[in-house]
Amino acid sequence: MYYILLPAYNEEISIDPLLSKITNEFSQSDIDYHIIICDDGSTDNTVEKVNDWKSKVPLTLITHKINRGLGESARDLFEKAVELANDEDVIIRMDCDDTHEPKFIISLAEKLKEGYDVVIASRFAKGGGQMGVNTYRSFLSRAANLFMKVVFPVKGLKEYSCGYRAYRVSIIKEALDFYGNLFIQLKGLGFTCTLEKVVKLKIIGARFGEVAFLHRYDQKKSSSKMVSSITTLGYITMALLYHWPFGGWRRVYKLKYKKYKESK
Repeated sequence: MYYILLPAYNEEISIDPLLSKITNEFSQSDIDYHIIICDDGSTDNTVEKVNDWKSKVPLTLITHKINRGLGESARDLFEKAVELANDEDVIIRMDCDDTHEPKFIISLAEKLKEGYDVVIASRFAKGGGQMGVNTYRSFLSRAANLFMKVVFPVKGLKEYSCGYRAYRVSIIKEALDFYGNLFIQLKGLGFTCTLEKVVKLKIIGARFGEVAFLHRYDQKKSSSKMVSSITTLGYITMALLYHWPFGGWRRVYKLKYKKYKESK
């Protein structure tokens, strides 16, 4: 079973084309799937659009009365998936703005079979790229990912900030059991949670892989939800927490994780 996680905020324009593509992708395979959408306090007709799909596809809708941010939406989505899934199932996390093409879902999940716990759709892997992104934004993306690669090195990983990923359910279950509500800790710092999950999963020994992917930003019709200044602050905060003082998160969580494993 594949669980498709979609955080949504004011995506009434994008939800129909995205769900159509997802259902079409799975109609060409014999893989069972379940879509979980978290509406994060949308003020448009996103919820109504999603409810229209409930009779057509296996779908669970989580709703926030007010906008809480991507961090809390991601946490609720992962918790719901773990509640429903078995260890051998796969979690696919995508954006809801139709910039992540569902045709990459199968290749992401297949890559897990090579022994990885997390596989990231990478713009920077050979054969990857992005469309519809201006030069300035492209420079910022590359600079941010270079910063992350230096500060949070993960062997073989070039893409840190793309949310399009496949996860083994078992690694997410273990992360939620170990970290609890601190799995996604920096909830108020924009899109920082996308990096935080990499860092927290690396600490508990997750193995990471990549699949080349084309980010279709040219298909984005809704407004951008990312505030660059807040997310940049989040990355800096992450760097400080990870390294300082005396080894920061690396040291503290590794010691706690060792005790956690010994108690099992």
